[in-house]
Amino acid sequence: MFRILAIVVLLAGSLAGCGSIGLATPGPPTDTQQKADIYDIEQIEANWHKASSTKDLDLMMSLWADNATFQVGTQTYTGKDQIRNFFATQASPFKPENQWISETPAYKMTATVNGDKGTLYFECHYVDVPTKTVKSVVAANQDVARINGKWVITSSIAASPTLTP
Repeated sequence: MFRILAIVVLLAGSLAGCGSIGLATPGPPTDTQQKADIYDIEQIEANWHKASSTKDLDLMMSLWADNATFQVGTQTYTGKDQIRNFFATQASPFKPENQWISETPAYKMTATVNGDKGTLYFECHYVDVPTKTVKSVVAANQDVARINGKWVITSSIAASPTLTP
C-alpha cells in the first residue's frame, strides 16, 4: 500500500510540473532579447544610410511607420506620403546631381529599448564622393516601435548638430 501511495505522489508531482511549463508568467525580457532588439533598432540607422547613399526611396520608406511624423526645421511631415515626398523632392542626398555617401560615426549613435518601444539617435555625415568633402551633417533623434514584428520609426526630428572632435 505504501508503495502504491508513493508512486501516485511521484506521478502527481511529475504531471503537475509538466502542466506548469505552459502556465509560466512571462518575466522581464532577457538580456539576449534586449540585445537582439537593440541590434534590430540599430539596423534602422544602417538601412537609412544605405538608402540615402543609393537614393533608394523604397528602402527609406520601409523604415517608417504608416502614421510616422518627421520634423525638419519648423516643418512637420505626417504619414508616409508626405515623408516620401520630402525625400524625393527636398532631401539633398536623394538629388540626382549629388554623389554623396552617408555614414555615421559609431560613437555618435545610441539606441534604447523598453518593450515594444525605443529610441534611436544618430548623425548623418554626407560625403561628396568626387571631392571627398563633408557636404552636410544632420542629426536624427527618433522614437521607434515594434509594429507587426518589425522595428520602424514612429517620430523623427532632424537638426544640425554641433560638431566636436
